[in-house]
Formats: sequence, C-alpha cells, structure tokens
Amino acid sequence: MHGVTRVADDFDVLAPALSDAYRVICPDIVGRGKSGWLRNPMHYQIPQYVSDMVTLLARADAEVVDWVGTSMGGLIGMGLAAVPDNPIRKLVLNDVGPTINAGAIARIAEYIGQDVRFASFEQAAEYIKAISLSFGPHSDAEWHKLATDVLKQNDEGQWIRHYDLGLAVPIKATTPEMATAAQLGLWGAYDAIRCETLLIRGGDSDLLSPEVAQQMTQRGPKAKLVEIAGVGHAPTFVHQDQIEIVKDFLLA
Repeated sequence: MHGVTRVADDFDVLAPALSDAYRVICPDIVGRGKSGWLRNPMHYQIPQYVSDMVTLLARADAEVVDWVGTSMGGLIGMGLAAVPDNPIRKLVLNDVGPTINAGAIARIAEYIGQDVRFASFEQAAEYIKAISLSFGPHSDAEWHKLATDVLKQNDEGQWIRHYDLGLAVPIKATTPEMATAAQLGLWGAYDAIRCETLLIRGGDSDLLSPEVAQQMTQRGPKAKLVEIAGVGHAPTFVHQDQIEIVKDFLLA
C-alpha cells in the first residue's frame, strides 16, 4: 500500500522480489493512479480506505495477508490489523506511526492540493524530485521512474499529477482538536494489533520521530524497529538493501 500522493507502481521492484513466495497485490488507493475518484472528497480518509481494502481482500479470496504499507498505506494496515479476526499475519509499517509530526503534515499539505501544471515532462519530473528529496539518494533513472509513476498529461497536453487534488480537502479541514482525537484513535488501534510487526524508519524522517518509534517497540505489537540511514520520509524499496529488510522479516 502506497503513500498519500503515490501509486501502486512504487512497488514495481519490491513486488517481483516477493512474487516467488507470494501472490502480490498492489492497488491504487481511491483517488490515485488508475482508481476512481470520490464524489465527496471528505471521504478521503483512513476509515474509507480500510473499508475499500476489506472489500478488495474479500474479492481476492485472501484469507491470510502479509501487509506492507508506506506512510498512509501503513495507517490503513494499522486500521485493518486492529479489527478482531482480521486476516493480517505480518505487518510492515514503513515510516509511519500513531503520532505524526505536525511539521511533516504541514510540509505535505502545502503541496498536495496545489494545481501545478507543466509544459514538459522534464519540468514536471524536476518538481516531483524536488518534493521527494526526503526519499533519499536515487539514480537519475530511479528519479525518472518515480516521476513517471505519478505524472500524466491532461487534455491540453500539460503534465499534471496522477491524483485527485481533493485529497487535500480533509487535511485542510482538520482542526487541532480533530488531530488530537485522531492520534488517540490511532494509538488505540496500534495497541489492539496482535500480529508480528516490523517498523521501518528513515533515519532522517521528519514524519516519524525516534521517540514515537521507540514507543512502538514497547506497546501494542511491540514492533521490531529497523532504521535506514541517509533516508527521510520514506524508504522507497527500490534498493536491494531495503528490499532485503522486508524479505527477511516476511519470510522468516
């Protein structure tokens, strides 16, 4: 499960690396990529995504699931793993936890709803790279792929991002009181998780603090913590060392 403005193609390297042992499903969450958009953008929230994934897993006849979720995808996994009699056997949370740094949310909220348009793919790709530098070092080819996955041309031939700008609506509507209540709810969900859990943290992450990561190793499923140096929010799983972390945990 991908992050808030990303798509299923983020796992084009990780998925084949796991396909010898698994049937791998990488969906575009509603509002992104090739999935449809919601009429009411206020529904772009975790409960809706969890409900969608319950339906997807039922349609896929998936009775047992190992879940890899980056950022928002991890929050969806937490929500599902907290439900009694859920199908999740192992859970990988990629740089996300019940408490999310307010500064990181502000950084993401600043660009998520901007209607930016570019005359050329090269200009658009440079923009995607600029807002994604926290992913850590990548080759030119890898940055090209990361940009290609989330860009498309509109009817006027302009390059735009491959998601509904309405994703920003519920974020902008969140009051401090709502954020506090949501945080309490997420900790409640995390404490209810019983499956084996791996927490991956970018060593330079501005979204998941070291303090919150340590708390997550002490409560709820008492996650195993692995930090990746030189990476912020969030590891992309396109490099072999990151892929091996996931494989070692899931296939142990």
